[in-house]
Amino acid sequence: MSPGRAARLEPTKRSPGARSASTSAIVWEVTTLSSGVRFHENVHGIYFDDLDAFQILHNARYLLLIERTIGSFWQRLGWGSWRDMQENVDAQHLVRENHIEYLRPVVGTGEVRVRIWIERLGRSSLVFGFCVMPMDEDVDFAVGTRALVRIDVATRTSTAWTDAFRAKVLPYLRSRREEEPR
Repeated sequence: MSPGRAARLEPTKRSPGARSASTSAIVWEVTTLSSGVRFHENVHGIYFDDLDAFQILHNARYLLLIERTIGSFWQRLGWGSWRDMQENVDAQHLVRENHIEYLRPVVGTGEVRVRIWIERLGRSSLVFGFCVMPMDEDVDFAVGTRALVRIDVATRTSTAWTDAFRAKVLPYLRSRREEEPR
């Protein structure tokens, strides 16, 4: 599936146990956008103040959950403190864009899982893929992407990621071949 595309329903034929072998039924299985990729996942609580007037997770809260999961990812890689932002040049990046598709609502309080992975790694850009899922099944509530651009703080222009950064994030890249420089 391409980034920004929703999970798909895929028909598979299964023979129900109570029926004869000549009778089969189609069962629809849902796959998640994160299938087949190494990912980082966090569990987040959904609280009353996260809900809108319809008792559905407010649209703005999804990006907050994504932000927290990406922060956890950086910490897992050994970055994430305020001191790191001054000393680690790869921590000096900006969000270029967020794209999110809301596929089905998160209703009420509880917990959700947020998965992130890397869709593309360019010369100075990185695109995270993400999905928000329930605790008990791999079905997407929402999917999307977040694009980052590494910057030189002095010139405020884009600059290349370091080789050390590339080596640390490469295992999370959907396709191991790097994209054209962006």
